Amino acid sequence: MPLGAERQRWNHNIQYHPLLLGALPPSCDHALDVGCGEGILAAELSSRSQRVTAIDVDASTIALAQQDGHAHNIDYLLADFLTYPFEPASFDAIVSVAAVHHMGTAAALERMRALVRPAGTIAIVGLGRSGTATDLAYDIAGAVVTRVHQLTKPYWESSAPTIWPPAETFSEVRRAARRILPGARYRRHALWRYSLVWSKPRPTYGASE
Repeated sequence: MPLGAERQRWNHNIQYHPLLLGALPPSCDHALDVGCGEGILAAELSSRSQRVTAIDVDASTIALAQQDGHAHNIDYLLADFLTYPFEPASFDAIVSVAAVHHMGTAAALERMRALVRPAGTIAIVGLGRSGTATDLAYDIAGAVVTRVHQLTKPYWESSAPTIWPPAETFSEVRRAARRILPGARYRRHALWRYSLVWSKPRPTYGASE
């Protein structure tokens, strides 16, 4: 499927793909898409990175990604991100959309931190569970924004497995990010999503990784 056709589709995850693509480092040799699903984000990454590895535990969605795949530089893996034997510090960018809550925030972030290279970027769009009055306000806004989008864009339903509601609240996600990825930029978004962007510091002289 041509990349332009993919961009015609819309849902709550596709809405935030530009945010993830915009967070990529200027020079990206190897990117990892965690929880790649049908491969829409991986296809978009393929024009921004020399090489893309896309991993997911669901066989049916990986099969769809491989069928639709048009880029020569994407490697699809049917495997568990938390246990697959990637080499440490082997990716310039690690991105993920709507997948971290399937693995647990702390486990996923710690694994990503170990796999991204110094000066590399982790960029996540994830889901949380509402737990505060502020969250409720975002939920109401999300319902309105969703309706507007659905009136103007063709909605696309992913076949990937879902977990709803997520086990962790937005506040719990933010606390985990502050602990594991100090200095990460966390933002709450209207469509029941948050974003998290972190650049791994370069090691200081004489310091160990």
